[in-house]
Amino acid sequence: MLVEFNTLPDASRIWIYQANRSFTEAELAEIRNELNEFITEWTAHGSQLKAGYEIKYKRFIVLALDQSAVAASGCSIDASVHFIQHLEKKYNVELLDKMNVSYKQGEHIAYKSLIDFKKMAKQKAVSKNTIVFNNLVANKQEYQEHWEVPAGESWHARFM
Repeated sequence: MLVEFNTLPDASRIWIYQANRSFTEAELAEIRNELNEFITEWTAHGSQLKAGYEIKYKRFIVLALDQSAVAASGCSIDASVHFIQHLEKKYNVELLDKMNVSYKQGEHIAYKSLIDFKKMAKQKAVSKNTIVFNNLVANKQEYQEHWEVPAGESWHARFM
């Protein structure tokens, strides 16, 4: 069951998929339609899942699932991963590679490999004050409060 992202409870489970590039406006329109269709049909053991999404900065797809009534199952999680893989192929974009870091450079969102980000930290090209995206947040409340944070307040701090 597709619901507005903002109406989901703070305890809703979150999955964040970061793209290695920004989506175009045309791609975003298509992706929203595909997300609407996928979530409308998304189930766990035959039960409808109550979920929503948002797309941030034209490059982060954020899925949220209210597990208070029906929890995600292995099969439903697999279905969401297959859906994301479909988007990767269709739009020639990386969404599942967790070995990359996104961070802000002014208003621009930069995307680097973890190795390059570590090098940049050593060279002081990024600092503990650099705004990073902590895609490891687990629920909606963490996402709202701790997703977009200074590197010094995230797992990225170990490289500073």
